Amino acid sequence: MANFMKRNGKWQARVSWRDADGKLHQKSKAGFATKAQAKLYATELESELGKGVDVAADPVFADYFEQWYKTYREPHLAKRTKALYATNIKNVRAYFGNTKIKAITRGSYQRFINKFGKNHAKGTVSSLQSRVRACVKSAIADGIISRDFTYGAKIAYNSNSDNRVEYLSIDELKRLTKVVTDNLSPGNIPAYMILTAIYTGARFGEILALTWDDVDFDDKTLCIDKAFDYHGKRGFIPTKTPSSVRTIRVNTKLLDQLKKIPKTADRIFDINGTPRLDMRVNRVLRSYLEQAGIDKSSFHFHSLRHTHVAYLLSQGVDLYAISKRLGHANMSITSNTYAYFIDEYKRKSDDQIESKLDKI
Repeated sequence: MANFMKRNGKWQARVSWRDADGKLHQKSKAGFATKAQAKLYATELESELGKGVDVAADPVFADYFEQWYKTYREPHLAKRTKALYATNIKNVRAYFGNTKIKAITRGSYQRFINKFGKNHAKGTVSSLQSRVRACVKSAIADGIISRDFTYGAKIAYNSNSDNRVEYLSIDELKRLTKVVTDNLSPGNIPAYMILTAIYTGARFGEILALTWDDVDFDDKTLCIDKAFDYHGKRGFIPTKTPSSVRTIRVNTKLLDQLKKIPKTADRIFDINGTPRLDMRVNRVLRSYLEQAGIDKSSFHFHSLRHTHVAYLLSQGVDLYAISKRLGHANMSITSNTYAYFIDEYKRKSDDQIESKLDKI
């Protein structure tokens, strides 16, 4: 129930309620110019209570974001992703400071995105927003707030900060594949890993975690259900996201080459104990690029994943099928990540449509 009183020319509203255990709680606010304003505040507060919102709980937003991350995200993430979350938390704290979560509005959140986006690329802003949105949904589920202040927020970003992902043309891809294949030998594990990335688009950690049980030579499939911690010493770890667990079709050329690797361990690419394994494999990749006459200074192992996508798009493979193959949770992630590719092939398709129409 609510009661109102006037003090020093200003109105105060006080709302009282009992929790599930019968304990009495009160929340008040003063300084209203009119009684009508005080009543409106009390009505909104009682409405929140009716929705199950814990009106007494109002943590600092940055604190809640950090606690949510530690509880629901940190235990399941790789070291690199943890570092990204740490940066996100730092960004939120720097902008919002000690602002309580209930005080944040859609407008204040949009202004945060606008400011952050002035110096960051689209992908960076999108990643931050997706994490904040997940946190806000948790706050709603916890009964701390009733409205999603990220709803309808528009991504603002600095287009000059966008780095176009580097990938190979079809001709370059064929040349690299030939060089890699020519260098295959039982002891050259990096070459086999590079070839696997070319044909599957899988991530470095996913490829490193592959075991012989993951390969079905009869059905021509590869099961990707784990990753390998090549930065630390934890061995097998979960995939980047639950949706990254997938089974994909692979081609006969790759399977025939994998059969040539000696089965000396459960893992196909068993090169444990090598310091900075990713750097070693990237050095091998750069040497193969040089042998293939390809000059791309920023091309690295993950660029093979981008190249895989670009090739499939160029061959008319459906975006939904590509998204599933990559292990993305939904097509929007794929389309956002590879918007540049999609736009490029759309332009080619538009040119083709135009030339066809001219023949009518």
